[in-house]
Amino acid sequence: MGQDQDSSFSSIDHIGIAVADLDAATRLWRDTLSLSFKGIEEAPEQKVKIAIFELGETRIELLAPTAADSPIAKFLARQGEGLHHIALRTGDCQAALGEMEKRGILLLDKTARSGAEGTHIGFLHPKSLRGVLVEITER
Repeated sequence: MGQDQDSSFSSIDHIGIAVADLDAATRLWRDTLSLSFKGIEEAPEQKVKIAIFELGETRIELLAPTAADSPIAKFLARQGEGLHHIALRTGDCQAALGEMEKRGILLLDKTARSGAEGTHIGFLHPKSLRGVLVEITER
């Protein structure tokens, strides 16, 4: 994204996976796959509970709805369990959102908002990215 290092993407921050049963999915990823389990966090403003796993510098986030009208509940009803989004890490979420909009990418979030673990996040519309929902994450 140009020469502004703060708004460039440095790595995959995490992969978000929608699940219907967070406890069962957590057992699968923790006990069967033996991934390092960091814990469960709730994001009330997003109406989601998140089980967080670490794999090197990347995390896997299992996302379960806490309300029937949450985006994850709607995703599960439409598509079932599976890959929900890929998150790209940046040093400045708001600047990255602005840069993506300048480049013609449709934004779901024009302003960065609070995410899990004290992050700033914003989503890019999947219509602009060949059907892939992309989250921009600033730690």
